[in-house]
Amino acid sequence: MATTEHPPPSRLRSWMLEGLSDMGKGGGHVGPHAQPEPPHRGQPWYRVMCLTGVDYFSTLGYQPGIAALAAGLLSPVATIVLVLVTLAGALPVYRRVAEESPHGEGSIAMLERLLSFWQGKLFVLTLLGFAATDFLITITLSAADASTHLVENPHLTSTLHNQQMPITLVLVALLGAVFLKGFLEAVGVAVALVGVYLALNVVVVVVGLWHVITAGHVVADWSSALTAEHGNVFAMVGVALLVFPKLALGLSGFETGVAVMPHVKGDPGDTEERPAGRIRDTKKLLTTAALIMSVFLIATSFITTLLIPEKDFESGGPANGRALAYLAHEYLGGAFGTVYDVSTIAILWFAGASAMAGLLNLMPRYLPRYGMAPHWARAVRPMVIVFTLIGFLVTWIFDADVDAQGGAYATGVLVLISSAAIAVTIAARKAGQRGWTIGFAVISAVFLYVTVANVIERPDGVKIGACFIAGIILVSLLSRLARAFELRVTSVTLDPMAERFIRDIASRKIRFIANEPDQRDQAEYREKIEQIRADHDLPGEDFVFVEVTVLDPSEFEASLTVRGEVLHGRYRVLTLESSSIPNALAALLLHVRDLTGCIPHMYFEWTEGNPFHNFLRFFLFGQGEVAPVTREVLREAEPDRARRPRVHTA
Repeated sequence: MATTEHPPPSRLRSWMLEGLSDMGKGGGHVGPHAQPEPPHRGQPWYRVMCLTGVDYFSTLGYQPGIAALAAGLLSPVATIVLVLVTLAGALPVYRRVAEESPHGEGSIAMLERLLSFWQGKLFVLTLLGFAATDFLITITLSAADASTHLVENPHLTSTLHNQQMPITLVLVALLGAVFLKGFLEAVGVAVALVGVYLALNVVVVVVGLWHVITAGHVVADWSSALTAEHGNVFAMVGVALLVFPKLALGLSGFETGVAVMPHVKGDPGDTEERPAGRIRDTKKLLTTAALIMSVFLIATSFITTLLIPEKDFESGGPANGRALAYLAHEYLGGAFGTVYDVSTIAILWFAGASAMAGLLNLMPRYLPRYGMAPHWARAVRPMVIVFTLIGFLVTWIFDADVDAQGGAYATGVLVLISSAAIAVTIAARKAGQRGWTIGFAVISAVFLYVTVANVIERPDGVKIGACFIAGIILVSLLSRLARAFELRVTSVTLDPMAERFIRDIASRKIRFIANEPDQRDQAEYREKIEQIRADHDLPGEDFVFVEVTVLDPSEFEASLTVRGEVLHGRYRVLTLESSSIPNALAALLLHVRDLTGCIPHMYFEWTEGNPFHNFLRFFLFGQGEVAPVTREVLREAEPDRARRPRVHTA
């Protein structure tokens, strides 16, 4: 590949792009989860569980209140339905995702393998839009709920009244600042936060259950009211199933759990191809987190429904968005309540850190590889600034309201879980596992129902998701257009016959003929040489043909393997497979120049037809205006005209 001297970058630019990987090297991905630690330096699974737990467990800060608003007196029953779906549905699905995608790519990578060409890219971009909805709303919703706990603290409510918006923006900005500084100690911080937060919640739950037990009339009153409102158990279960989609926030955390897989230590004998220990321990991580959360969800929904007046859950009420904090202050005093508030604020804020890490793990993995983001999108810090600014915008649009963001958050969570269920169903079917295929198909149907029901009930979620999708697709296509003339080939490898051809012609003038293969018979090559000789007034037949076969034109960058063959006993032909003919030819010319020290020449025919139509053919299908585009790719890759390979067209 051509190398060109550039002035040294400024200190700010170097700092911003620190860690930026070379295009195509190792997938070209950087981010908090990008470079998994070697097995011996990884973390035990229970510590990594805390990293995903700051997202998953922190939903206890607002989930009981949301459940009470959605289901009323039926909240504990609806929560039991949620737990059953979690343990019998989401957990088996993501345990299988961990097997199929052990490097943190998640279900999106599984589905990406099923589709090729542009429909595959657009499908992945759509899923990325919903993933962005999930992670970004996690950041803004968690920050908004953290500010709610701060503003509603009895000691601060008079001072901070009506200051929720600026406080939320400050928390989002602080989160961005942490990632600009670095995120190396995330696991240790997460362990401390999760440990303290769960311990405090155990105290609140135990005290709440004690009050429920000692005040016997509470259970009797709730049971009587429930029977009067819904009649019988079957009616209760039916209504619980109907309101279940509103409780889908309690399913969050599984996608993040898979994203942090590269940090799990695993076994010393693990390999990148099959990290068996990492897969086993990630399954432990997912199962333990789901069991812990299930116990807390049932217990907290029970005590909050029985001990908190229904009107206090409503917007503006003292328990809105902070039901457990309300109980902590009510039954354990202001000092303990304040400690609980501080712990909740810390873990909610750090839940945004987990979501930010998920974004930085996901977006650079796909968009730059598709050519649908600038090269700097592989670096962490520029993307942190972009996501922080989007977080500001989302916070402003929703006015830092927790309830208003619930629909968008649930939509993102449910779409990702549904896509994961579909992906593992297909994987089980391909593996010939009939029982698992049927089981996963039923789970997929359940999650699709919940997703559709949630979208119908709260269309704002899919609207926000659609905005993210439209934005990602628009920016991606514009970026792809802007990068159309980049040299996309990451490396060039010649087979022995191709090397022999290059060594032979290097002693003379290096002349290639770009040929679009047709019948590949003797007449085709003879007539092509005669045409080139006549058009360019060249003597002899000392040419090497170059033929490029386009595989998947939607791919942006890849390595290039060049194979040589002799056809009909006399015609030397180099064959290449690539996503783009001009880029492949330009890469070959630059490689030959660097290999031989000679300037190669390549001869083309003009492409017939409308230039704009031919450019679209190049942009979408990797062919079209081959000669001028090859020359433009060479011009961008090698600014020094004297060292630039020659392109001849007639």
